[in-house]
Amino acid sequence: MNEQSAVNAIRILSADAVQKANSGHPGFPLGAAPIIYSLFAHGMNHAPQAPDWFNRDRFVLSAGHGSAMLYSTLHLFGYPKVTIDELKRFRQYESLTPGHPEYDLTPGVEATTGPLGAGMGMAVGMAIAEAHLAAKFNKDDCKPIDHYTFALGGEGCLMEGISSEVFSLAGTLGLGKLIILYDSNDITIEGSTELAFTEDVGGRMEAFGFQVLSVEDGTDIAAIGAAIAQAKQDTSRPSFIKVRTQIGYGVPERQGTAKAHGEPLGEGNVRALRASLGWEDDTPFAIPTEIYEHYNVLSSQGQKRSEEWQSLLSAYTEKYPKDAALLSQYISGEIAEGVFDDAFFKYEEKADASRNISGRILNELKDEIPFLIGGSADLAPSNKTQLKDGGDFAKDAYGGRNLHFGVRELGMTAIGNGILLHGGLRSFVATFFVFADYMKPMLRLSALMGLPLIAILTHDSIGVGEDGPTHEPVEQLTMLRSTPNLNVFRPADEYETRVAWKQALLNTDTPSVLALTRQNLPVLEGSGPDAEKGAYIIAKESANTPTLILLASGSEVSISIEAGKVLEATGIATRVVSVPCMDIFEQQPKEYRESVLPASVRKRLAVEAGSSFSWGKVVGPEGAYVTMDRFGASAPASLLFETFGFHKDHIVERARELLNR
Repeated sequence: MNEQSAVNAIRILSADAVQKANSGHPGFPLGAAPIIYSLFAHGMNHAPQAPDWFNRDRFVLSAGHGSAMLYSTLHLFGYPKVTIDELKRFRQYESLTPGHPEYDLTPGVEATTGPLGAGMGMAVGMAIAEAHLAAKFNKDDCKPIDHYTFALGGEGCLMEGISSEVFSLAGTLGLGKLIILYDSNDITIEGSTELAFTEDVGGRMEAFGFQVLSVEDGTDIAAIGAAIAQAKQDTSRPSFIKVRTQIGYGVPERQGTAKAHGEPLGEGNVRALRASLGWEDDTPFAIPTEIYEHYNVLSSQGQKRSEEWQSLLSAYTEKYPKDAALLSQYISGEIAEGVFDDAFFKYEEKADASRNISGRILNELKDEIPFLIGGSADLAPSNKTQLKDGGDFAKDAYGGRNLHFGVRELGMTAIGNGILLHGGLRSFVATFFVFADYMKPMLRLSALMGLPLIAILTHDSIGVGEDGPTHEPVEQLTMLRSTPNLNVFRPADEYETRVAWKQALLNTDTPSVLALTRQNLPVLEGSGPDAEKGAYIIAKESANTPTLILLASGSEVSISIEAGKVLEATGIATRVVSVPCMDIFEQQPKEYRESVLPASVRKRLAVEAGSSFSWGKVVGPEGAYVTMDRFGASAPASLLFETFGFHKDHIVERARELLNR
């Protein structure tokens, strides 16, 4: 059996899977099959029998629409659960072969991909994680962390702006263990790339600081393998390998055309594919025994490499027991007991901005959680995210824990995801809250993958002040609260900020957003442990049952408490509820939610310097709002809060209007 038959097996299975589903993208797999075969067979250390061994090379299919190719490859190499029956269930409900690869579902899939370019960003994050862990733990005579990160994509990944963000940073950092494979077929959905993409891609990558290699014949397995080997030799800079392919290779009527991209080939074209490849059996999903045997030999080689690493790790543990114990802690991600005990909630009580409070907490925790790493999109002094004495992660200084992402919010968030996907580290990212708009697509992937990324988003409201409406978030709280599996915290004082950090770090399958103020927050007498339930009574009414409930978050909690006192003084039984995290409150037992917001009390007023749109579920049909449903203005923060009604007197006025309605 020759290797071309092994490549053709990937093509045949991919085409059959798409055809059976009557849905999918066959063109990319047919053209790129030699690339993925060469990589998995000869260029990459991986072990199907141990798909999660820590020192494996990572592979990200950034062109996630080509998922049929990845599933076919994983099946042929013998990855557990990726059976022929799963290939037959391609794109079907609850299969292990969904339309685009999904992390933590299919063994061998390292990241959820599909939004083009996102996989490139996550691959850069994986390479950063590898470089940091290697700098931390490797010794001259023993290197337990020593692997490569590969990503494969096409023109679409290169067109999306995220790729420029992350490649620029990768080149700056000299990430020599990062290798990007570029399937260059000159076709997108609308037709030739000449319509919209004529730049010199290689020149751009060279400008970013990459070693650029080229393979002119994308069917030449040996040439692709030689390029990968050459890329590995240059460890001072990342590598970019351009491979010229033909989309829809082997289908005479569609080869090299846009029609090959995103629709099934049709039974006639599948037969034509088999004929042009010299594939004798017309039975769908039928692979000759000798091809499976060939892949089994390749898989056994990977298993041997994983076992060799286990032996190396044992030797490392014997010679460097303290380092080995620390490495084990990093990989497990377990936070030591007692980090969040009573002492964590003892602090000097003083009015302060929650961004400053967060900065202090972060530096309190950095030594307790040594695997915590992160940074800001060029705003660390404002976001208060600098880890003191943590060192800067930079070219030739990969041991630093402070990541400098530059002004690249979208790329930063993808990189934060990639660090978590790699394993061994916990990552945080930061910027101004209004720029969550730039981060949203990658935060959505964080939530979809169940990654505990922490996003520190400061300057959370019109409190930004003089910078004006371009920098004053209004609808961003609603945008993020609407995202499934994303906890959005807006703390009202230091206690609630500490609760937010505790919950964000202890959560292992949900990302967290910390929306923090620029302006000072007073110390609140009523804040306490119930803040961990997402919403709680911070000021209780004088009567047994409230007549009115004020609900607020963040900087508006204190003024709601003041308004509640005025209302109480006039005989209106007023309860004030602080809502630091709606998402967590909604997860509480019905009994607790009823104790905080009794169904019988329908007069509820929400107070928040953001859109009213996310409050309807807790305010109800008879409620009202003191919210920000327009853009802000450029003026001192105190004037803006007064002008837009975020003060005691206006809240009291709105409450009385509600009660009299």
